[in-house]
Amino acid sequence: MRRKLRVAAYAICVRDGQILLARSPAEDGTPEWVVPGGGMEHGEDPYDTVRREVEEETGYRIEVTGLLGVDSSRRVLRDRFGRTVDHHGVRLVYEGRVTGGELRYEVGGSTDLAAWHALDAVPGLTRVPLVDTALRLWRERPVTGRPAGALEQGRYPGR
Repeated sequence: MRRKLRVAAYAICVRDGQILLARSPAEDGTPEWVVPGGGMEHGEDPYDTVRREVEEETGYRIEVTGLLGVDSSRRVLRDRFGRTVDHHGVRLVYEGRVTGGELRYEVGGSTDLAAWHALDAVPGLTRVPLVDTALRLWRERPVTGRPAGALEQGRYPGR
């Protein structure tokens, strides 16, 4: 079985009771809301990754104001050739503050829409689990970088 490690960086940006999210088509074609961010390029620092990705996906430039935590997931997938892949994803979750730019949509990328959503409306959105994990990290700000209960389970609850 082939093994693959992917490291990515994401930013949770909250202002005036709203969170900035990007929309990404899911594998089945159903759009899902995601936290802006994405994979690191070889040799790139995660701090630079998150700033680049947020600007690509939303049009905003951000200041990174803190590292909230790390999310790790492991699952067995099939690649496009049908081969089995043991995929390990490590996602760094930062807090960011918009400092410039204008809201716009990404063209030809992994997302097609960016928007601000009221925090209390998030549970009603079709979203990836990382949105909930990032919000928990933002609300709880755990010293360990993992929400309460995650250490005992060896993974995040609800996965």
